[in-house]
Amino acid sequence: MIKPDLSVNICGVEFKNPVIAASGTYGFGEEYDELYPLEKLGGISCKGTTLNPKDGNIPPRIAETPSGILNSVGLQNPGVDKFISYHLPRLKKRDTVVIANIAGASVEDYALTAQKLDDTDVDMIELNISCPNVKQGGATWGVSCAGAYAVTKAVRSATKKPIMVKLTPNVTDITEIAKAVEAEGADAVSLINTLLGMRIDIKTRRPVLHNNVGGLSGPAVFPVAVRMVWQVSNAVNIPVIGIGGISDGADIIEMMLAGASAVQMGTAIFTDPYAPIKAIEQVERYLSDNRIEKISDIVGQVEPW
Repeated sequence: MIKPDLSVNICGVEFKNPVIAASGTYGFGEEYDELYPLEKLGGISCKGTTLNPKDGNIPPRIAETPSGILNSVGLQNPGVDKFISYHLPRLKKRDTVVIANIAGASVEDYALTAQKLDDTDVDMIELNISCPNVKQGGATWGVSCAGAYAVTKAVRSATKKPIMVKLTPNVTDITEIAKAVEAEGADAVSLINTLLGMRIDIKTRRPVLHNNVGGLSGPAVFPVAVRMVWQVSNAVNIPVIGIGGISDGADIIEMMLAGASAVQMGTAIFTDPYAPIKAIEQVERYLSDNRIEKISDIVGQVEPW
């Protein structure tokens, strides 16, 4: 059989394979470039970037849990200007898709950050709408249709770049949020972001994280992510990128069967930096063994009872 075609097209952007390093777990790729060529990845979603530099939250801000981790890093990053002047030129020397993940405390923050990126050669912009809306008492943008709608509308007006909106699972009905951002011009959605969780030290009787609560990621959230990807892919007409607890090639196949056109791998990289590379090889083997010529042929092919 001919070598399987792993390439996918998301919003007009060509990925050589469907495996993207997830934002917040891969930095700007420099450390991993010492281990293997970044060109092996389909793409990199860079560290969440804000209009101005951020120091992040007070430690402790990482806690291990069964089958996952809690994090409350707080979007520590050098700011969009440093990303554009220093990190982006280095990444663009690599033959892989570069996605800028952006966040903000106000609609204006998102719009201005996107506007700065519009004049660069970044391939896509991913909106992290799991950030607190400081003007609305701290509730995150992504927990309401109105908040998600407002951010997407502002960014759509600020840039011609393809926009991917990263959805939070901490909602009653994620399909309604997905439809809201689609209506305002989102070219794709990625999901899920982390689930809100908490751990308590029984000796000190204090939360393990200084921020009290944090985002749960890792294998523990995978079934929730698969369910939400399946639901959203049946509710919108734009591509869905699956995120959440993906550890290997089998997980990628499962996520794509649920409806994901591509995936992002994150927490698995902390335990094995080579996890995405191994997963790509496993996916290719699966396609060969099952005589599937093109990976996009399996997207959404689950057959519910």
